[in-house]
Amino acid sequence: MAGRLQDRLCFITGASRGIGRAVALAFAAEGAHVIAMARTEGALAELDDEIQAAGGTAPTLINEDLTNFDALDEIGAALFQRFGKLDVLVANAGMLGTLTPIPHIKPKEWDKVLATNLTANFRLIRSFEPLLRQSDAGRAIFLTSNATDGRHPYWATYAVSKGAVETMALTWAAEVTKTNIRVNLINPGRVRTPMRAEAFPGENPDTLPGPETLVPFFLELASPACTRHGEIVHAQA
Repeated sequence: MAGRLQDRLCFITGASRGIGRAVALAFAAEGAHVIAMARTEGALAELDDEIQAAGGTAPTLINEDLTNFDALDEIGAALFQRFGKLDVLVANAGMLGTLTPIPHIKPKEWDKVLATNLTANFRLIRSFEPLLRQSDAGRAIFLTSNATDGRHPYWATYAVSKGAVETMALTWAAEVTKTNIRVNLINPGRVRTPMRAEAFPGENPDTLPGPETLVPFFLELASPACTRHGEIVHAQA
């Protein structure tokens, strides 16, 4: 029986670990051709091995840093030449930055976090919207956070970047309402990931749900049948 994402072309950033890896494995298990992007070449190779060992289609691997913006333009052009379209964009990759009072934030780190979490996603939209428009059901999924409520002291760099991503994604959703593209965000909540461990080093990771628990939300929003649009889906509402 065909999977729920059979033959769909799904581009996932930060695909080598945490949530991105769980989503890549699940999408491949549902018949998708995964295009996995990450900075760690070895982890991408391990993902490739695991997908193929489970019977999935060999993924397309892209070993690149999101902040290489010219490369993102080149990737969009290369995908158009090879596939002519893109069905699903999962903009998962991100970085935390140092948790510190706002006056103590180092300007270079501020710029790096904003470049990774916000500007890179803008460049993905810019590069990939034409590809998503060629799909019969283009889907874009972004990640957000509880930190955007402005009530988390010392989280300003990350919170500002994610708050801006929310605004950008929802604005884009409003712009493409009359197309086949559907744009949504997922707020994963407390999940066992490397970033969570970095933010809360004293926390027992065994008390947290694993990233695989988020898979149903991603599958729903990636599905051609999904009608949700311009929403923030809270995985732990």
